[in-house]
Amino acid sequence: MKKKEQLKQIIRDFHLSTDFDVKPRTLQPPFYTKKIITLIGVRRCGKSSILYHMINELCKRVDKTKILFLNFEDERLELNSDELDLILQSYMELYPEQNLSECYLFFDEIQNVANWEKFIRRVYDTVTKNIFITGSNSKLLSSEIATSLRGRTLSFEVFPLSFKEYLSFKNIEVDLYSSRSLAHIKNAQGAFLKNGSFPETLFLDEIYATQTLQEYFNVLLYKDLAQRYNITNTVALKFFLKRVIATATKQISINKIYNELKSSGIKIGKNTLYDFLDYVQNIYLALTLQKYDTSLVNKELGEKKIYSIDIGLNNAMEFRFSDNIGKALENAVFLELKRNNNEIYYYKSAKSECDFVISTKGKITHALQVTYDMSDVDTKEREIKGLLEACQNFDLRVATIVTYDSEDEFEIEGIKINLIPFYKWVN
Repeated sequence: MKKKEQLKQIIRDFHLSTDFDVKPRTLQPPFYTKKIITLIGVRRCGKSSILYHMINELCKRVDKTKILFLNFEDERLELNSDELDLILQSYMELYPEQNLSECYLFFDEIQNVANWEKFIRRVYDTVTKNIFITGSNSKLLSSEIATSLRGRTLSFEVFPLSFKEYLSFKNIEVDLYSSRSLAHIKNAQGAFLKNGSFPETLFLDEIYATQTLQEYFNVLLYKDLAQRYNITNTVALKFFLKRVIATATKQISINKIYNELKSSGIKIGKNTLYDFLDYVQNIYLALTLQKYDTSLVNKELGEKKIYSIDIGLNNAMEFRFSDNIGKALENAVFLELKRNNNEIYYYKSAKSECDFVISTKGKITHALQVTYDMSDVDTKEREIKGLLEACQNFDLRVATIVTYDSEDEFEIEGIKINLIPFYKWVN
């Protein structure tokens, strides 16, 4: 079958199909920005599903034939860069009455075609502004999108499910005043902090969920990193990735990892390890958190903590958050703050540390500590000390401690401190 005829069949089949069977996510990108909407994030976190939900919603507003949707993972779409224009030709031959400038173009995994960005730029400049794309991290990174599309795009980060989304996907009613609902929520919180929240794993038996997450790790290792960045020393890379995962919620030390590799007889330069750390963030396997400092240079070059993109991924790779639920809780709080586009840092002085401080327009507006349990006297003293120092340093009068299940409210040295369980904090 000729490519144009094949394209016509794919386009028409979509128009005759039923809505996509997807659950809505909290992130709902806008339709009418006159910018190319791009969804980026770690593999398998649900970028395509968000795109599909957007299409479902748009079908309520416009005739479905005004929507051109193609999934470039479809094996029938083996197009070269000079054949991409066949897409528009095929659509116009099917619907000659349509005005392309009023149509909506949704392209899933478009990075599978070489030089896709030239096609998208031309379509945006000359055909329509209504373009929505997703792509895997191995070939479509946020920094490259900005460069490739030259100011034409708005990028939205997609993460694995938040706890609120997790409850929705599990069909758990959120009624914080219902004993029955609270019991289900607390049970779900335990599972969330153990198994993580990649959408595909939610309804798998634990053994298959673990195998699936291990496969994610291998794809990230060998395809998104080794192949993409032409890394031949995969032994050092694999060791580095496992150390990154094991270090989650702690300060990462490239020097320490370098010495560990050296003592194991694995030769690699420190600069290469710093490159590895950048790559890990590019593919969203893990994210770093800067220490707060008034100096921009010190922020960039100073100490950093590292957090995993998913708690379940850590447990699947045997660096068990489940052995320390407090670490899992802190990682979950970090991801929640990132999902909500907060500008966050950690605060550390010679005397104490506060897990997170939130900046709004250049000013620290909130301090937040995370702890599993406040019943231990030493833990309580340490957590409150770090929180109070941060509040005093930034002239704050209210602060929060996120816990697993404890709830309280008290005042110390004129600062109101709210203890709130994670499940309430996110809802």
